Amino acid sequence: MTAAETIAAGRAVLGIELGSTRIKACLVGADVNEVLATGAHTWENSYVDGRWTYDLDEVWTGLQAAFADLAAQVRARHGVALERVRAIGVSAMMHGYLAFDEAGDLLVPFRTWRNTSTGPAAAELTELLGQNIPLRWSIAHLHQAVLDDEPHVGAVRLITTLAGYVHWRLTGRAVLGVGDASGMFPIDAATGDYDAALATRYDERAAGRVPRLRDLLPEVLRAGEVAGTLTADGAALLDASGTLQPGAALCPPEGDAGTGMVATNAVAPRTGNVSAGTSIFAMVVLERALAEVHHEIDLVTTPAGDPVAMVHCNNGASELAAWVGLFERFAAASGTPLESDAVFDVLFREALAGAADAGGLLAYNHLAGEPIAGTDAGRPLFVRTPGSELSLANVMRAQLYGVFGTLALGMRILADEQVALDQMYAHGGMFRTAGVAQRFLAAALDAPVAVGETASEGGAWGIAVLAAYLDAASTLDLTSYLRDRVFAGAAVEVADPDPADVAGFTAYLDRYRAGLAVERAAVAALPEGTS
Repeated sequence: MTAAETIAAGRAVLGIELGSTRIKACLVGADVNEVLATGAHTWENSYVDGRWTYDLDEVWTGLQAAFADLAAQVRARHGVALERVRAIGVSAMMHGYLAFDEAGDLLVPFRTWRNTSTGPAAAELTELLGQNIPLRWSIAHLHQAVLDDEPHVGAVRLITTLAGYVHWRLTGRAVLGVGDASGMFPIDAATGDYDAALATRYDERAAGRVPRLRDLLPEVLRAGEVAGTLTADGAALLDASGTLQPGAALCPPEGDAGTGMVATNAVAPRTGNVSAGTSIFAMVVLERALAEVHHEIDLVTTPAGDPVAMVHCNNGASELAAWVGLFERFAAASGTPLESDAVFDVLFREALAGAADAGGLLAYNHLAGEPIAGTDAGRPLFVRTPGSELSLANVMRAQLYGVFGTLALGMRILADEQVALDQMYAHGGMFRTAGVAQRFLAAALDAPVAVGETASEGGAWGIAVLAAYLDAASTLDLTSYLRDRVFAGAAVEVADPDPADVAGFTAYLDRYRAGLAVERAAVAALPEGTS
């Protein structure tokens, strides 16, 4: 079938991802490597009453805009209307807190993963459950509301993630993929469900203040299980024009970490991936349990339920993008304007000429609090000593190193735990300039880093792959499906760590670790809103 025939027959598959700054839609054909069309909408979180949030109305206006962009591209490219699809998948930022009452009404504004106000709850739960409970996990948000005696707690009847919320509205089913669910509450690897013993332990601690935890959490499903069908109301929510018809099967909704693993073929033991965007995180599939509890390491799962060590950093490439924007404005002001992508390309390539240790320069990308670094608020900093070498190449290398700084601190812990890693896969927009961010990440991890053709498509394509997997799950496990059907023969560029870069980044990281005292002092000395 041609692409137009596939779309007209309702055989295409739709993936949707709600990222921190973009909502993306990706339509693939019978061969999931064939991207038929994409659509996108830009949005931003808001800082309201001391919390990072998105208004839920923006979720639906953004989704409709992204879908309309996709549908327009389908008509322009293929000459047909997008009326039906075979399957749909929804992915979104993990963690956070969306709490609903019996009537399905939102009780408090959406609290995103970026909030770091849950320290007392996370510390208490880590001790109670014997497992690291990060600040951004849904259970930490719920328990902090319990500790703070927030009046809405007694009315809560469902808590879910952003992907779970969108899927619920599209299908009427409150379910989650196991990978996304593992960022709400610990998963029992043997059952692939919430850990029943730990849930009972929490219920005993919170007795009388919140309903039984298992009654509040969405049902957990593994990759390949049908998680509902698109209802007529759901189709109308997604497509404001009314063209899209109901009936498509939906796969379990997943978090951006899980879809990133799928998009990079990193779901088997001894593989891992790094996803770089507003946040940056690494996922390493484990062969065995870690020997100790580490507050820097989250224990989550792949979409198939296999155990994963996750190093999650709240701050990724946003500060780097701000610096690139500064030079973009300079180019325009000088009378030689350049497109944003061109500015990124020029500056990234300039970084290759920098000193291996960035010339003594130091960059912190902390726009928000960073638990691994021990800060509950962010103050982006650029620091140098009088003897450092200030040059454009070193500035840009320091900024790129800064994106990977906190991540490298967490990955050093996994190295000390003797976690085996054959190769790390990377995806995200900053890897579009070939051979730069990839090379520096290889130095930061001292491990080979692979980037594939789908590096910039990211989670929207990854969740489309999981939706397409519904048809193959009865005969293939997810690892085999990705290896044999999706990535067989896929072009991958691998960067091995350069010894000089490894030594340079190690020197940079030593300064970075020591300089965290400066970052903490800046948080204390410069209150939020200081101009």
